[in-house]
Parts: sequence; structure tokens; C-alpha cells
Amino acid sequence: MIKSGQGPFDEPGKRRDFCRTPIRAAVLQMTSAPEVEANLTMARVLLERARAEGVTLAALPENFAIMGRKETDKVEVAETPGEGPIQAFLGHCARELGLWIIGGTIPLRVDNEPERVASASLVFDDHGRCLGRYDKIHLFDVGIPNHDAPQRDERYRESATVAPGSQPTVVPTPFGRIGMAVCYDVRFPELFRVLSERGAEILSLPSAFTAPTGKAHWELLMRARAVENLCYILAPAQSGIHPNGRETWGDSLIVDPWGQVLSRVAEAGPGLAVAEIDRTVQQELRERFPALSHRRFTIAPPSLNLAD
Repeated sequence: MIKSGQGPFDEPGKRRDFCRTPIRAAVLQMTSAPEVEANLTMARVLLERARAEGVTLAALPENFAIMGRKETDKVEVAETPGEGPIQAFLGHCARELGLWIIGGTIPLRVDNEPERVASASLVFDDHGRCLGRYDKIHLFDVGIPNHDAPQRDERYRESATVAPGSQPTVVPTPFGRIGMAVCYDVRFPELFRVLSERGAEILSLPSAFTAPTGKAHWELLMRARAVENLCYILAPAQSGIHPNGRETWGDSLIVDPWGQVLSRVAEAGPGLAVAEIDRTVQQELRERFPALSHRRFTIAPPSLNLAD
């Protein structure tokens, strides 16, 4: 099983040669519930819709398989890496539909952490093989004020049930190098600089933004990370009011390297948005506007495990 921070080699020490043929990508929006089976059924419906629209790469939102009534619910359904019904579902859909799938996040067991899980984002190729894993690094331990109704302030402590990752991850694919991140990670641009320095061309950001933070910052942050790094952004999101009472923002986006929103799911609830990823256009933009080569400072994490 791929460990956090890892991705594939075609051959030891040999980089893949990537094609520059444009592909169609989709971001899938869900209103996930506590029942894993029902969520997987909805995910399958959306993946089939994506395949019918000629999509090659489909991205699911954070917590697509479970949004529990309480935070500990995800610990109860956590899977061992490489085993379990959620991972089997992703591999089966990828193989049967001929899709590359970024599996949002799923809860995976962590050694010596019985009360916490890894919030793991897995990449499956169109043969159903898991070729990359990223564990969410920045955890959502915050209070969100409600200025109109202070008694409805929202408080979150994700670290109570999620163990943080530590490894920035770039996953090579035939259509570009995917830099992996999750939701709250978007507020930490240094992570994206590391991914950019290691060759990321597409940034994956499955999310479950709260309604207040989404209204204030969602599109702003996604477009900023795209512009800063001259990357495409795939931002599938949770949307709507969930059985636990939480409301998520939705507005799943695909953003181009110039910061333009190419496609979005404008309505609340399940849906998908599709757009073309054209790396030739991206490369031409990077050559005409070489901001990445004009940087004067570098960022190096204490421990980086990169998939070449």
C-alpha cells in the first residue's frame, strides 16, 4: 500500500514522460451523510455522470464516504491502508469506469493512535491501482464567530479525531503532476510553494468548508493558490445541510492557472462541474509570465517525501 507522501515510479529512478493532450476533469459535489453505503451509492452516480461526459480525471470531496453525526463516527469506520470497502469501492470504480479518481478523503487507521485516524486523500489510476496518498497536514481547530447570532458561533477541533500528516505529496500522472492538499491546507501558501517547487501542475483540494468561511474566503483562496503557482485547481466540496446539523458551503470549482473559474457547481447539493485541463496552454502561460522563476526565497519542509 502507498504510504503518505508517496506516489509511483514507472521504473525505479525513471520519471514518466507526460503527454500534453488536453483532458476533461470533473469535481464532484456531495452532501454526505453518516451512512457509508448511501454515500458510496451517490458517489457512484456522480462518477458515472462524469464518465458519460468524457471525463478522464474525477475528484471527490473531503469526507465523501462519511459525514458522521459525531466526529468519532469516522474512527469507527476507519480502514486499514489497502483494505476495506471504501478503498475497494474507489479501485473498482476507477477500473470499471476507466477513470483516474482522487478519492477526496477517507479515514485510515494510524499506528498507535486508536482514537484518531488519518484523513487520507488517495489517487487511483484507471486500472484501479492506488498510486498516491496524502494525509491532511493542517487540522481545523478553530472558532468561527457568528456576528449576527453569537449564540450560534461554531467551534471545531479536528485534531481530537484526526492525526496530522507531515509529508507534502506530488503524484505523477499521464496528464500532469498533481499536488495534494485538503480543505484547511489552502490557508497555508507555503505548502503550495513546496508542491510547486516539486513540479506540481494541478492542485487537488477536496474540501468541506463551513458556510461562514466559504462565504468569506472560498473562491478567494482557491483562485489565489492557482495564480500564485500558475496551476490548475480542482476543488470538489461538500454542500448543504448534513444530518449532523452542519452546513457546508459547496461551490465546487475548477480554476485555471490565471485564476479564472472554468466551471463550478453553482447550486447546493450533489452535482458536478467539468472543464478542460490543457497543459500546453499552461506551459505557454508560464513561459510568457515566468513568475515562478522570479522568486527570491525558497521554502523547504523539515522532511519531504516526493514521488518522482
